[in-house]
Amino acid sequence: MAVFDPGSRYADLPTAERVLPDGRRVRFTRRRLLPQGSTLPVLADLTVTDSDRLDLIAGRTLGDPEQYWQICDANDVMNPADLLSRPGQRLRIPLTGPPGGMG
Repeated sequence: MAVFDPGSRYADLPTAERVLPDGRRVRFTRRRLLPQGSTLPVLADLTVTDSDRLDLIAGRTLGDPEQYWQICDANDVMNPADLLSRPGQRLRIPLTGPPGGMG
């Protein structure tokens, strides 16, 4: 049963099951551990400008605007808005496989 879109950061996570005290079984998706951004191979570095949008950067550099989360991972950021909050800062753009390939 596919719960997440194949390009989602959660698509490849394993599921688990827990039996509650009343005997009900609850299936859940395991937690996603964030990679260390500095360990990811880099495709490019770019400087943030006032007019940048993360989805447009992802579309231009990774080929899919929905892969913005890979840029978040490469920069050790949980909240995407934090990446564009300071014009002039540098962003690491990760080298990735096909959309959804880095999980």
